Amino acid sequence: MVQLVGSLRKELADSLSSSAVLVVGAGGIGCELLKNLVLTGFKNIEVIDLDTIDVSNLNRQFLFQKKHVGKSKAQVAKESALQFCPSANITAYHDSIMNPDYNVEFFRKFVLVMNALDNRAARNHVNRMCLAADIPLIESGTAGYLGQVSVIKKGMTECYECQPKPTQKTFPGCTIRNTPSEPIHCIVWAKYLFNQLFGEEDADQEVSPDTADPEAAWNPEDTAARATASEKDGDIKRVSTKEWARSTGYDPVKLFNKLFKDDIMYLLTMDKLWKKRKAPAPLDWQQLENGARPQEETPATGLKDQQVLGVWGYCQLFQHSVETLRTQLQDKGGNAELVWDKDDPPAMDFVTAASNLRMHIFSMNMKSRFDVKSMAGNIIPAIATTNAIIAGLIVLEGLKILSGEIESCRSIFLNKCPNLRKKLLVPCILDPPSANCYVCASRPEVTVKLNVNKTTVLALQDRILKERFGMVAPDVQIEDGKGTILISSEEGETEANNDKFLSDFGIRNGSRLQGDDFLQDYTLLINVLHTEELERDVEFEVVGEAPDKAPPPQTNQEEVNSITNGNKDSAQPSTSSKAPSNDDDVMIVDSDEEEGASSSSAAPATAGTKRKHPDAETGETSTKRLRTDQSSASADADDDDDDIIALD
Repeated sequence: MVQLVGSLRKELADSLSSSAVLVVGAGGIGCELLKNLVLTGFKNIEVIDLDTIDVSNLNRQFLFQKKHVGKSKAQVAKESALQFCPSANITAYHDSIMNPDYNVEFFRKFVLVMNALDNRAARNHVNRMCLAADIPLIESGTAGYLGQVSVIKKGMTECYECQPKPTQKTFPGCTIRNTPSEPIHCIVWAKYLFNQLFGEEDADQEVSPDTADPEAAWNPEDTAARATASEKDGDIKRVSTKEWARSTGYDPVKLFNKLFKDDIMYLLTMDKLWKKRKAPAPLDWQQLENGARPQEETPATGLKDQQVLGVWGYCQLFQHSVETLRTQLQDKGGNAELVWDKDDPPAMDFVTAASNLRMHIFSMNMKSRFDVKSMAGNIIPAIATTNAIIAGLIVLEGLKILSGEIESCRSIFLNKCPNLRKKLLVPCILDPPSANCYVCASRPEVTVKLNVNKTTVLALQDRILKERFGMVAPDVQIEDGKGTILISSEEGETEANNDKFLSDFGIRNGSRLQGDDFLQDYTLLINVLHTEELERDVEFEVVGEAPDKAPPPQTNQEEVNSITNGNKDSAQPSTSSKAPSNDDDVMIVDSDEEEGASSSSAAPATAGTKRKHPDAETGETSTKRLRTDQSSASADADDDDDDIIALD
């Protein structure tokens, strides 16, 4: 007769109490997950999160209360979870999982890792660490009413990076307010600003610098003090953005200098943010007006919506849109509010101007009105119920793994509406690893098209290796027979190379580079394809998903074997004898009635993105579609958001 402990077999219950598990993220999904784990019987849990608690978190992250605002999410989540099960052993880290302290040996302590993250860079990193440590990973994400849970196991399943991902649609608040790094961050900020000035104010949509940014204050007590100070500064009465704007009569120049000069100068005082980032450059209306160049006033050619104006052009657009919106408010009278609509010209002009000015301040290429409009229509709210469902599914998949039944694990998709079989939850058999994956393949290799005469070593490091391929601390050597070191992760070793062009080192069409990240135990071969025909503002392109267009390999089999990822013994540093010391991404299962219509928005057949997966319960097939065509995603911005997903 089977012995039960609660609803679990005794053997499984004993396994839960003795198994160490890691939860990465203590936000929307993480809070629900931590609560579920202790109530299920997990006793040894470690949780890590860099973030601090904000007022806007309280509507869905139920381990937190108002008194916790400004404190470490991981620490408060631990304290709250222990109230459910005081006998549990929970360790909390107020830190980034990408910190080098959390190396492969750290991950090997656990029998299971569960992701509850809100950004792709951290997901990529945890994926690689689990591959290197050969530890099962349960990946998850939500977007509105949609969600997904998937199990990743080295050699058995696709890894997180086997398939290309659609553009992320939700972002941490401190990224929007303090450290934007992509145009979409500035567009989201501009939409929030519209509501703060002209619409319904929302605590979730604050635009002023975030004084409680965890990166700006690493000491949790200091962070909490800053958060408290942000509510009340001595005897100074703090007013909302809208109240201040009203007091100025919505003066465009005063608004401009506050948003793009004073707030930016305040950000510069948070010096920890700029130690490893390029600092923003404030704008001053008077200086720009006095120095407006004639060429900026010259009418551009082409369609108006597809023109990218100069800085002064966007200043004038900002002024004109604020004056128009001010008039609309006055015409409505009283405490009227405007509602942002991408099809309302003044509202769209405001977001276009404000987002482009912020892009310029943070050293990004500015975008046309058409591009801004395409990206501005897909901001998806976080929903507590979705987080709860996904967190429950994570635990169910974890129980299968700890029961030794990983073969029975499934990718599970939560849909917005039932399909023809009346299902909201659709399980699919896990896919095997992709032979062309540049992370988990036995010989990861990519071809990158770029201009060797214009691409600097710093751009290769930051834009290509770190941003595109997710490395944390890359080392790069040229396969030129001499092992020339191009980039070293050791501080100061190759900084003199940063501003030099790749061609200065003899890199040309057909050259091969070997990139290593010893923290991730990850090696990537990069084939260089020189071109002078890239589109404007495009720095590089990754050619396909497979390296079949690359120049012929120049390595022998011994060299191939020496760079297999996930094998700590095989990876040798290229620059030193030791390693350095130092709310998106969901695939959608279509219901049967949508299958025919979906083909028009799917990627071309050559990309191999449309596949049939047997339903785990019925044996029938349902289509799993992945949006990989970014231009299509932009063009379809007016369509239902169900096929473009972001994570909480």
